[in-house]
Amino acid sequence: MRIRIGSEAAIGRLAGELIVRQLREKPDSVLGLATGSTALVVYREWVRLYREGRLRFAKARSFNLDEYVGLPSHHPQSYRAYMREHLFRHVDLPEDSAMIPDGTAADPEAECRRYEAAIEACGGIDWQLLGIGRNGHIGFNEPGPCLQANTHVAELAEETRKANARFFSSPNEVPHRAITVGMGAILKARRIVLVAIGEEKAAAVRDALAGPVTTWVPASFLQLHRDVTVLLDDGAASMLPDRLREQAARIGERGDAA
Repeated sequence: MRIRIGSEAAIGRLAGELIVRQLREKPDSVLGLATGSTALVVYREWVRLYREGRLRFAKARSFNLDEYVGLPSHHPQSYRAYMREHLFRHVDLPEDSAMIPDGTAADPEAECRRYEAAIEACGGIDWQLLGIGRNGHIGFNEPGPCLQANTHVAELAEETRKANARFFSSPNEVPHRAITVGMGAILKARRIVLVAIGEEKAAAVRDALAGPVTTWVPASFLQLHRDVTVLLDDGAASMLPDRLREQAARIGERGDAA
């Protein structure tokens, strides 16, 4: 595991350099994408690099981690709408190559099986972008006595619903369920990049990187993966133990500490 610490701007630039390298190495990469406020830092940089001609997605495919159950794709808080607004409409990723679970499927369980099979049919995820929830969740894999390996319908923890309420007109509008890629599929990704920004994520980051591997902190399972890069700002890194801080590298303002 590689830990890199820097400003929000530096994190964005390094995340940009990492995806440039990935797509130069393998233009037809299968990308795992995330949503949320942290991912915006990454997508803004990707769009900038695309406009400069340094980044192309034309041969790539993508699979998003999750989607709310019950929200149609045109709903402003659906993750399809989020991705369209912040990435898809700005770059050359073909529309039919950008996959997101169908939150309005008549049979959500069947949709989970279909989505899992689609990922496997593409050979799995080459490069997975992740954020982390305040309770240590990844995607919508919430803390609990067990985790599901495969894509499944998840009941959202109340803490997660409260954290996401700021995106909705009312807390009551936040869905209670979501389709999410499971931890098994996430851990099969060949490369993983985890991004965390802000002091409110510090405890989750500490528990994920320095604590025991436990289902009560889903992100802690990333300790078992052989190719993980963690990008943190000073706030998110503020509770890391000294041994991890000593291993971490500082990201230059040009994003040059990969």
